[in-house]
Amino acid sequence: MGWTKEQMADEVIGFFQENSTVNLGIGLPSLVAERLPDDLNIMIQSENGILGVGDRPTKKTVSPTLINAGKETITAVSGSSYFDSALSFGMIRGGHIDYSVLGGMEVDVEGNLANWMVPGAKITGMGGAMDLVNGSKNIIIMMTHFTKTGDCKLKKICELPLTGTNVVDIVVTELGIFKPNKNNFEVVKLAPNVSEKDLKLP
Repeated sequence: MGWTKEQMADEVIGFFQENSTVNLGIGLPSLVAERLPDDLNIMIQSENGILGVGDRPTKKTVSPTLINAGKETITAVSGSSYFDSALSFGMIRGGHIDYSVLGGMEVDVEGNLANWMVPGAKITGMGGAMDLVNGSKNIIIMMTHFTKTGDCKLKKICELPLTGTNVVDIVVTELGIFKPNKNNFEVVKLAPNVSEKDLKLP
């Protein structure tokens, strides 16, 4: 039932306009880079200092010095550029990133996002998420619909520590596409063989 991870990535790509700059979070969002059609001319930015991230390298093309912000090895497309963190975050905070695609732990009806920590659990830090959700023009959350215990991640009110308030534009899960509208989640699109009663929305 629902979309595969690759199909979720394709649904995310459907929101991109040609010639856009995109930042991809770690985990599910990183799949987007592998599915991008060439004719969209998307330039992927990584906050550790590269504009022009390509897809995953092969064993023959891998470089140990070329990584993204999630410490995954990457390739670079023709015309890519490299810069320091100060310039990278200047791009983000200055509103020059068109779309950020991030993972999520919880999103609520107000468009609030929690995606960086679970109290009491070991964490690696916020990373660039707080800057990305406030500096990017459009925020798309790509995440599984339910937690491992079966709880819906789309909430009336987020219970986990927030990354940003009123920042989420669209949520893509394996069950559908959703838009927070202050009171509830508008169902933009349902995945195949999914009905609204399967969603367990608040």
